[in-house]
Amino acid sequence: MLQFNITNKYKVEHMKIIKNLLILSLTSFFIGCGTSPVAQPKNIDKLKVYTPESNQVILEAINKVRAVQRDCKDGEGLVGPSNPLVWNEALYASAYEHSQDLAYTNTFSHVGSGTKYDKTGKTLNRESYFDERIAYNGYLDYSSVGENIAAGQDDIKEVLTAWLESPAHCANLMSPVFAEVGVAIVINKESKYGIYWTQNLGDRY
Repeated sequence: MLQFNITNKYKVEHMKIIKNLLILSLTSFFIGCGTSPVAQPKNIDKLKVYTPESNQVILEAINKVRAVQRDCKDGEGLVGPSNPLVWNEALYASAYEHSQDLAYTNTFSHVGSGTKYDKTGKTLNRESYFDERIAYNGYLDYSSVGENIAAGQDDIKEVLTAWLESPAHCANLMSPVFAEVGVAIVINKESKYGIYWTQNLGDRY
């Protein structure tokens, strides 16, 4: 899922890139697959409207989950309690871009649609990848990044429950390598699942 373009002239720069690749390759292991978790909203006509004030509620719910030691059933054993995350607007912007893309193209994948709703992909003239969207939206000089997506869940508690039940999503959610997060929700009642969630996580040097 990760793509890299390496153009280095000096050995020092090359070693720095190799270090980043190793870290990011580890991060890619935590990326949840694009086939789950999904659900059908209980009442699509009564989906709540999410506002910036919702961000604090979402952040508190995520950190409450990370504060508990758990086994994600990914073969890595117990993880956590993990450090609380801090909200980051650049990660939120990249998450919003992808949630909007999913909602208005009726797709469900970590790969962007390549349409006008995939703003990063439109710039690149192809489908976008999550790390490209994160960088495009201003989250630069990172040591690790990750993404979780969900669709159809009515609220953050349902989303977190679904992610915790999926080993790859749980590992991403609980990973101690991340320090910052942004979560964006986009509603399109004409789409298959009605509501789409993207969580982008990261840590910077």
